[in-house]
Amino acid sequence: MAETPAEDLIHYIAPKGEYIPFLDDTDYIAKGLEWKLFTARSVKRELVYKSGSFQAKVKLAGYEQYGNGLDTVVVQFENGKLSCINPSYLKEMQSSSFGKELLSGPVSETATVPSETEQVMETPITENNSDQLSEEPKQAKPKTKKTTAKPKLDLPGEKVHFTATVKEFTAKMNHFTGEEDEVILLENVKVTTEPELTIGDAWCGYSKTLKKAELEEGDEIEFDGKVVDKKYNKEIRYKVNNPSKLVKKEA
Repeated sequence: MAETPAEDLIHYIAPKGEYIPFLDDTDYIAKGLEWKLFTARSVKRELVYKSGSFQAKVKLAGYEQYGNGLDTVVVQFENGKLSCINPSYLKEMQSSSFGKELLSGPVSETATVPSETEQVMETPITENNSDQLSEEPKQAKPKTKKTTAKPKLDLPGEKVHFTATVKEFTAKMNHFTGEEDEVILLENVKVTTEPELTIGDAWCGYSKTLKKAELEEGDEIEFDGKVVDKKYNKEIRYKVNNPSKLVKKEA
């Protein structure tokens, strides 16, 4: 049986009428910052739409306005089709952890709406089935396994040479300035100088030096830097400070 194309699995929600296009690039950036879809130093022209086990690239086409100053973003897919989505929900889709499981319902009134086949109707309890429900044996809750914390790595104290892959461009709140700092999430991070060491996931600030390299997600890079024990979140424990002499590997 032939597989259904990914684009056929998308539940498009077309604009109800004439949506509001962006006046110019300044308006585009202002609205994107308002919706927190990107930062002023890293304006995105394409975003990711995720649903279940697939994802697609979309562009911001404009927006619709409702009462109380609420906006609904209008995105355009690569096939030219338009769809409405809540800006907060679209922001969540940009996270690498989003979409691990197929969502069963809408996040908000203006987010994606489930189709008729996706809607699950709850069975009402009546006199005829109440006894049946009460007689069903209660299933014991499965015991949750305690996750073992990863052992702390013995980090080199001096500057070393790394190889890594650019995973994602994002931001991290700086509690000293009260603003978000642009950062890069890295994966497959390895120290290649002796003694070699596999770091795994790490993060670093998106400095002017790195911006000159015009990095993109998926780029394989090598550079010099110093790795320190400074968390980005629970999964990413280590940070690379002052990356320099960066070289992109040719595909």
